Amino acid sequence: MILGGFLFFSVSVGGAIAWVFSKLFQHTTEGLSLLCGGFLVGLLALDIIPTSFHMYKSFGIILGIVIGYLMFQILSSLFHPKHSQNPSFYLLAFAMIIHTIPISLTVGNLLGNSALGITITASIILHHLPEGFAFSTAFLSQGEKLWRLVLYFFGFSIFFSLFIWIGQYTNLTNKVQGILMGVSIGLIATTSISEFILHHIRAVSMRSFLTYILLGYFLSYAFHLML
Repeated sequence: MILGGFLFFSVSVGGAIAWVFSKLFQHTTEGLSLLCGGFLVGLLALDIIPTSFHMYKSFGIILGIVIGYLMFQILSSLFHPKHSQNPSFYLLAFAMIIHTIPISLTVGNLLGNSALGITITASIILHHLPEGFAFSTAFLSQGEKLWRLVLYFFGFSIFFSLFIWIGQYTNLTNKVQGILMGVSIGLIATTSISEFILHHIRAVSMRSFLTYILLGYFLSYAFHLML
């Protein structure tokens, strides 16, 4: 639970930064959505994808990406008829949860090695800061209340702590973890491109479109350099 508390703090800091940007854009739905899309593309290209291919075998990741894409098509068709504004947020939340499973299991497996476990855990906690930013930007772009975002972060932290505990007593093979990571990549990629970028491409001018996308990407690059 202590590690879950650290995670909650990390994603909350990312959420606070996203709140500042939402004020700058005066809660412009299209601007925040495009900013989130650009940020997620940068997060995938600069951090998640290179790290995943370094840690896991290519076949498992590619298989997971295909599964993630198919899951997106199914979930998107289920959400869109009922939630005209919010499917992107729910899809991203689902992708983030799946993304957390192999990471938290790894932390659980490493807790017995104090030196290695502390180093990797600190790195993972810090790397959830940009994920908190992306998640919060998507949330705020829907005009949701901040207290609901805090509840989601709280649940996310509990989920993280639960799988750390499970990781202490079980060990998924690298192949399974690679597939799970690929699923999260597929879901995040399709959600960011389809829901956050292409969905708003005609809502703003081409100049504003490129500005928001590039700003989001450069923000992810800034996070990458700092962390």
